[in-house]
Amino acid sequence: MAASMQLNVKPLKAAFNLKPATKHSLRPARIRCAATAATKKYNITLLPGDGIGPEVISVAKNVLKLAGSLEGLEFAFQEMPMGGSALDLVGVPLPEETLSAAKQSDAVLLGAIGGYKWDKNEKHLKPETGLLQLREGLKVFANLRPATVLPQLVDSSTLKKEVAEGVDLMVVRELTGGIYFGKPRGFGTNENGEEIGFNTEVYAAYEIDRIARVAFETARKRHGKLCSVDKANVLEQLDWKYARASMFWRKRVMAIASEYPDVELSHMYVDNAAMQLVRDPKQFDTIVTNNIFGDILSDEASMITGSIGMLPSASLGASGPGLFEPIHGSAPDIAGQDKANPLATILSAAMLLKYGLGEENAANRIEKAVLDTLNKGLRTGDIYSAGSKLVGCQEMGEEVLKSVETQVPAAV
Repeated sequence: MAASMQLNVKPLKAAFNLKPATKHSLRPARIRCAATAATKKYNITLLPGDGIGPEVISVAKNVLKLAGSLEGLEFAFQEMPMGGSALDLVGVPLPEETLSAAKQSDAVLLGAIGGYKWDKNEKHLKPETGLLQLREGLKVFANLRPATVLPQLVDSSTLKKEVAEGVDLMVVRELTGGIYFGKPRGFGTNENGEEIGFNTEVYAAYEIDRIARVAFETARKRHGKLCSVDKANVLEQLDWKYARASMFWRKRVMAIASEYPDVELSHMYVDNAAMQLVRDPKQFDTIVTNNIFGDILSDEASMITGSIGMLPSASLGASGPGLFEPIHGSAPDIAGQDKANPLATILSAAMLLKYGLGEENAANRIEKAVLDTLNKGLRTGDIYSAGSKLVGCQEMGEEVLKSVETQVPAAV
């Protein structure tokens, strides 16, 4: 089971070498012996954010620090304001000082942002705008969202057990292009004088090529299967502007596929992909898709697991620090009540180690500790079921810390 939790991957530093893979790049990396290696030092920027963010970040920080120390790693943490808390403090959702600190760090760990308090703010004063600015500032274009159904939580899934059991997939979402950023966009009137709103789906070849390479590298380190999701059928027939972007997406992905003959490439229309994720999610290994489709499909995939409180994510670029965060929101309704599930943030810390720093041994410690804690029957409210022990955010974190230190192997 531990292998499943580790998502069947090795550190993805190589995934962002945007040149064709070579035989040399496929050689296994030499494993560092923590007992003899000099201490490695990393600077980590913490962005607690809003709602339950400070609670889960506090727990994840302790887990990250302990796991690192046991593997000869030393972390210098710098906590900075972002989101609604930054709005209240300095009037903007992403202060320049926060972005500067993030850029100068080795990795960034984010809690959650947003809340009812700021919902009616103008767009440039919304917490979510700060997140978009952070992604743009860090130049992170690849969003990796794993969806793994753990045996301990298979009954939490809303799908039948035989459908959900064994699901282990990764959605690779293009993060900085497409309809969310394309121009022109805005409001206007059509030829009949009716008011309209419009957005533009646009991708340059380099944007598709680089996310495709990340996806192929990811699939290569998993089970060697990559499904590219687009909407080139109906859109092509209707000859919409969007159709051409989707057709171009498929053309470029197929071109990049020639660099990865060992990866099995398939294509699927987005409406069918949404249906297949519910009907037979185990057919998928790695999915790559554009920004808007990835936004939707990764959320759908997350719910197969039973709770978004369990799922981490990584946002990575060609260079510089990556951004790691749980996919859940700020949950203001339970903030400050010790009810939050910290496991998604703890697992985001594991992804930080694995994908951001290449420290797989420390990442494995955390992943195994999470499994061990779940094997003990501990559950926060979002994953609680009869017969398990209901715990709060702090107690869940303390149990994970114990398991990290003792390295109790996860049950198979």
